[in-house]
Amino acid sequence: MTTVREDWLAKTQEEVLEPELAICDPHHHLWERPDSRYLLDELLSDTRDGGHNITETVFVECSAMYRKDGPAVMASVGEVEFVQGIAAQSASGIYGDARLAAGIIGFADLSAGVSVREVLEAHISASRDRFRGIRHASVWDASPALTSYKKPREGMLGDAKFREGFAELGNLGLSYEAWLYHPQLMELVDLANAFPNVPIVLDHIGGPIGIGTYEGRNDEVMAKWKAGITALSACPNVVVKVGGFGMTLGGFGWHEREVPAGSAELAQAMGPWYLHCIEEFGVDRCMFESNFPVDKQSVSYTVLWNMFKRIAEGFSDDEKAALFRGTALRTYRI
Repeated sequence: MTTVREDWLAKTQEEVLEPELAICDPHHHLWERPDSRYLLDELLSDTRDGGHNITETVFVECSAMYRKDGPAVMASVGEVEFVQGIAAQSASGIYGDARLAAGIIGFADLSAGVSVREVLEAHISASRDRFRGIRHASVWDASPALTSYKKPREGMLGDAKFREGFAELGNLGLSYEAWLYHPQLMELVDLANAFPNVPIVLDHIGGPIGIGTYEGRNDEVMAKWKAGITALSACPNVVVKVGGFGMTLGGFGWHEREVPAGSAELAQAMGPWYLHCIEEFGVDRCMFESNFPVDKQSVSYTVLWNMFKRIAEGFSDDEKAALFRGTALRTYRI
């Protein structure tokens, strides 16, 4: 569950750093749930009214607005249809110049093997101008404190049937969005090497865990995570989304503060993690992400992008252009 407390977030206010710097936010969600709403109005409140120069965004699947009727295998097409409508609203220009949901990542069960092609083609038909690929999360860990979005099987990335479906992404010119936990990074290395023609995007720097059985083992976690990131960087078809710190997964407890942390403190804490990704992959294979509204439980949109700008303050203008926009535009063909 994602609990956003606007009154709490408002306790930490900051001036926007480098307000002219163009940003493509390559990872956000849209949903309406019994306990949470994040639709066009809420997205605009952050991207348009938060003070940063957001020029484009990319939507990533979150099991929203699935079709109620028809074949179950096609239910996820409803999400792409829904976001295509939001994107069309944004493209009208009524809500500002930013192109919201200019890229769309949907869901399809790759474990279906070659038959998943029918679902992928339905996604393409639903949003031919914006649909770019799918995310089939593989987040799995034995720790009972960890949740498994989409309930994947252990070792799913190496499963023969999954890989059969994965090959269809390459056949259709689509990308794969990887959401996993840090102990699984080497599984992704193996997958990336097996399919060098499929672009792979690693979400949230590979999900380093700091809760459950991993609590209090920060040095051990970081060492294993670093080794995985370094190995993955040798795969030229992989790029990394730098962000996701606002989730409870990392064990930082930002959401438990009496007053939200400011961008300077966040940059100091998260800098070693994020800079390692940038050092290994380079600016042309890294992109800062918001992961909103999930990360909004810990930080406001204004403070979050200020944090990224503080982390990148030592980079050149060209390097910043890649990290904040260029890599995302190229990756999602915007």
